[in-house]
Amino acid sequence: MKNDVVPVQIRGILPANSGCALFVGNDEKVFVINVEPNMGLVIGMFMREAPKERPLTHDLMQSIFKGFSITVERVIITELKNSTYFARLILQQQNEVARKIVEIDARPSDCLALATAQKRPIYVTNSLFEQVEDMSEVLERINENGTEPE
Repeated sequence: MKNDVVPVQIRGILPANSGCALFVGNDEKVFVINVEPNMGLVIGMFMREAPKERPLTHDLMQSIFKGFSITVERVIITELKNSTYFARLILQQQNEVARKIVEIDARPSDCLALATAQKRPIYVTNSLFEQVEDMSEVLERINENGTEPE
């Protein structure tokens, strides 16, 4: 797997016309995944470790995972088709008898929320990373103009 994927992080979150722009990448390249406004807020809350009045859906999922000894192993943003990103959520369940790994098709926004909440690694496939447009300069300009992303 190590040669097939590139490690990335969420580098910023900004409001956009139809939702939120998640700037995802590393020192080499940054690209944008557009998500629903609510998902941008949730991911931002997890990044800041902000307290919430009531558990959100991803908090519920984490509680269920904990109850069944499941952890997020990693997430992988895999491809872009017709302007839609795809991702895989890799879960691990371990108990006294066995260790089980399960790979689930999921929206990148959900994967990023869970990975951020559990401080787990985020990866992008090499083929996708080569395909996406580099938005590093855009993010740098935004940061320089004082509109600091989350």
